Amino acid sequence: MKIVVTGVNGQLGHDVVKELLKKNHVVIGTDRNTLDISNEENVQAYIEEIKPDAVVHCAAYTNVDAAEEDQDTAYRVNTLGAKYLAQAAKKIGSKMVLVSTDYVFDGTERQPYEVDHPTKPLGVYGSTKLAGEEELKKNLEAYFIVRTAWVFGINGNNFVNTMLRLGKERGELGVVHDQIGSPTYTVDLASFIAELVESDQYGVYHATNSGVCSWYEFAVEIFKQAGLEVKVNQLTSDQFPRPAERPKYSVLSKKKIIEQGFTPLRDWKEALSAYLDEKRLYE
Repeated sequence: MKIVVTGVNGQLGHDVVKELLKKNHVVIGTDRNTLDISNEENVQAYIEEIKPDAVVHCAAYTNVDAAEEDQDTAYRVNTLGAKYLAQAAKKIGSKMVLVSTDYVFDGTERQPYEVDHPTKPLGVYGSTKLAGEEELKKNLEAYFIVRTAWVFGINGNNFVNTMLRLGKERGELGVVHDQIGSPTYTVDLASFIAELVESDQYGVYHATNSGVCSWYEFAVEIFKQAGLEVKVNQLTSDQFPRPAERPKYSVLSKKKIIEQGFTPLRDWKEALSAYLDEKRLYE
């Protein structure tokens, strides 16, 4: 297959390109210089010229706090970008994968969110991503929506890197313990997306590594696996105020992955170990 991947310079886009190339697909990775997803004419012309069999849309405005102030940019990238790509894909008969987020939910549940659970975003980031999902559904039938959470990968900034840096600098830090979710290694997520795009089992999927933890528990495990002596103190979300409210509980049910016969993502602790090994190769 010939596949266009947006957001090639991001954590997930980087690994999706690597995974698809490993599976012998023809892959065209794009960044904002080669493809401005917020420009309708640019998107139509680019997709028309390349004529891919599939588009994997990883590019997004992901600065959750900045989105509260910069609503226009978040909307243009997250909502209009998905719309324009879906319309262009429809025109040439291409399928499309949209990577979405746990932030489409408000985090008030206490059991994993199913793919058909009612959505209720808390802020601009979640709202614009959800609107992007709606645009995709409206404009294209051959689509996959993959909601994920707590992403970490080699090609960018993430919680693991931040913890390692702060741990080395300080030796003691505070991390919130009242936000619960599932970390996701981009290598594992990319593998699932590659499996998905090769199929025609369209619809909405939830994909994270298996297992559940708080940010505090995640930090403790990072330091344990990295062999760092760091004292981690538990904080509440109220003690660590941010411009955008975070969902307190964002565990996503992976039931559909199993039901559709795809490979479930491994436990997050195993994934963290693999990521730390990968990091060592680059150091």
